[in-house]
Amino acid sequence: MTGLRVLAVDDEQPALEDLAYLLRADPRIGEVAMARDGASALKMLDRAMADGRPVEAVFLDIRMRGLDGVVLGRLLAQFTRPPRVVFVTAYEEHAVDAFEIKAEDYLLKPVRPERLAEAIRRVCAAIPDAPGSVGDAARAAPDGETIPVELAGVTRFVASSDVRYVEAQGDYARLHTAAGSHLVRIPLAALEERWAGAGFIRVHRSHLVAVKHIDELHIDSGRCTVRIGDTEIPVSRRHTRELRDLLVRRARKGRTE
Repeated sequence: MTGLRVLAVDDEQPALEDLAYLLRADPRIGEVAMARDGASALKMLDRAMADGRPVEAVFLDIRMRGLDGVVLGRLLAQFTRPPRVVFVTAYEEHAVDAFEIKAEDYLLKPVRPERLAEAIRRVCAAIPDAPGSVGDAARAAPDGETIPVELAGVTRFVASSDVRYVEAQGDYARLHTAAGSHLVRIPLAALEERWAGAGFIRVHRSHLVAVKHIDELHIDSGRCTVRIGDTEIPVSRRHTRELRDLLVRRARKGRTE
């Protein structure tokens, strides 16, 4: 592949031109098309698909006249071969929507070149044979993924690599890091599916843990628990063997390296 085919969408012409300029400056980008609204973007995507040159990534503003970016992102997710989506917006409050749509990244305006470069890296890692892609291993391990969390009216971003374990709380999940915990509007099952390749494993109907943060495994009278820092987490019977085998393989690999 010589470079990614991407579409930049923004209803403000100066912002659209700036974004297109930054995209074209990246050697991993091959072609940059531009659209001023969601309806035009859909037509361009359909035309590119019909021509056998599908757009591989869409860099998308959120607040636009007519079809806004969140609605367009949901429509793109229903494509047979959906393009990767990166939101580019001046507003933080749609970060949860972006996560639910499984956007590759969420950039805040004004866009810094280094953040755009990181977003392009994530897109490349998610596309087979893309420039700079390292294949399935990268796509299966989104260590750099961030989750938006609300704290005192401010949206902050927690890296998945900092999360030690996750606790289900109804339709919400509480992310536990070394610095504290954060409640997010994401079901535990959704995180389990999305982070399966990033070293997280379900150990209980209420808990998902990062394997690299497990300090100890205890099995006593058929009851299994793991210790992460000062916290002891129960492991259900149905998950005990899978977890034990995983930890054994991990220990063996560590000894041979």
